[in-house]
Amino acid sequence: MRQDVEPHELDTGTLALFVGFAAAGAVQDELSARGFGDLRFSHGYVFQHLIDGQPTVGELADRLDMTQQGASKAVAELERLGYAERVPDDRDARIRRVRLTARGREGVEAARTARAELDDRLAARFGKRKLAEHRTLLAGILDGLGGAAAVRRRDVRPPQ
Repeated sequence: MRQDVEPHELDTGTLALFVGFAAAGAVQDELSARGFGDLRFSHGYVFQHLIDGQPTVGELADRLDMTQQGASKAVAELERLGYAERVPDDRDARIRRVRLTARGREGVEAARTARAELDDRLAARFGKRKLAEHRTLLAGILDGLGGAAAVRRRDVRPPQ
């Protein structure tokens, strides 16, 4: 027999995870409405390294703690979707670097806008001050668990 679970009875980590899933779903819905329905949450792990850089597939694999084959597959998917491209290195044409395309940058901006609009909706529902207090608490928890440094470096890795 299935028993209902009350969200307020969940431990903090599980509740935060589920809030994150719900927020990611809301952002994904908005991205779809804006013409970016093929972007997935998992693409963000790659995008974080392409926003300010142009790594090689090998460098990307190292940063994501995955195999070069896995990173190459992720890049190939983003290329097929039009969000990334491989280009020759400025100093050594034998080396191929990965960068965002114009469509990729548009996707980044659409995601940023969608997340900002979600924050606006939450602030309207709960109040700006209360939302800011909770964001401060969540950031403190993240820091206390050792995750804030990876966020600062844009080096968040997929869960194992």
